[in-house]
Amino acid sequence: MVYRLIETKAAVQTPTIDVRSKDTIAPVDQTILQDRFNRTISYLRLSITDRCDLRCTYCMPERMQFLPKSDVLSFEELTRLVDAFIARGITKLRVTGGEPLVRKDAIRLLSKFAERLGSGLEELTLTTNATQLEANAQALADMGIKRINISLDSLDRNVYERLSRRDALPQVLRGIDAAAKSGLKVKINTVALADANADEIPSMISWAHKNGFDLSLIEVMPLGEEMTHRSSSFLSLQEVKSQLNKHWTLTELEDSTGGPARYMRVEETGGRVGFISPLSHNFCATCNRIRMTCTGRLYTCLGHEEGEDLRAALRDDQTDETMNRLLNRALRNKPERHDFDEAKIDTPSSPRTMSVTGG
Repeated sequence: MVYRLIETKAAVQTPTIDVRSKDTIAPVDQTILQDRFNRTISYLRLSITDRCDLRCTYCMPERMQFLPKSDVLSFEELTRLVDAFIARGITKLRVTGGEPLVRKDAIRLLSKFAERLGSGLEELTLTTNATQLEANAQALADMGIKRINISLDSLDRNVYERLSRRDALPQVLRGIDAAAKSGLKVKINTVALADANADEIPSMISWAHKNGFDLSLIEVMPLGEEMTHRSSSFLSLQEVKSQLNKHWTLTELEDSTGGPARYMRVEETGGRVGFISPLSHNFCATCNRIRMTCTGRLYTCLGHEEGEDLRAALRDDQTDETMNRLLNRALRNKPERHDFDEAKIDTPSSPRTMSVTGG
């Protein structure tokens, strides 16, 4: 059964039992998730696998060591986790990876999540590289998913292969076509890279808008201790925006999809471009997001190591009381902002790669 607490004026106080000591400890506040900066958390990005069928150069090493199966949360644990978060006011769930659709029976798991739509969960979305979409797009649409984000950094087959270390662009484009035909609203996510796709950005925007897709540009982030020397790749989106303004008329919009993108309309195409700029234009003041890895590790900020390990609580305490206590502690420690800095782009803010954290 799914529960959702919508009252914020009074906390539900329940004695918590520490599963290790069995001693009564401080009561658990089970109201909505709110940090010490009064930001309400309503958006969970949940990774269901660290595995991926691509090896994108900015995301993971080519010889990535993936987790053993025993470390990864089961479908039952992931579903229970989602229910616990819905009970604390999470209304938007984005499923990520790695590549989420490479996990065996991922559609069955997503269907379980979709059953929560209308019972506290307002939106279920997915971030994917589209390699598996040709076979799965219709199933996603049928279960109630309305829109998806697709990671695509180039329409040039050679550039795509160099960036992803796989010759998969034709397969990806078929997947995107299948998603559009199934009725899914598609948004393209493109990492802006000075040494790879900078010159291609206008043509990618034109292609996306011609097909009815929004496109969001993302600055490369200093994550992963093996992913150094990003200074050659970093491209400020303030610079990109300035260049686009020379050729197009860009109008600022108040639109929001619940994430960090700031949107502008290209008057000549009628489409939207989003700018996700964690280094050149901080957006932390409105952060409403937390991230959960496929191992049950909760991160309250992409650029910080602070968080809580919920896996033990899931496996040892069937009442969710310990998990709620850990959630409260994590939110108390959520930082005001990340520490990404263009001047320190070659110094990782976290040893975690994006594929480990969840995209």
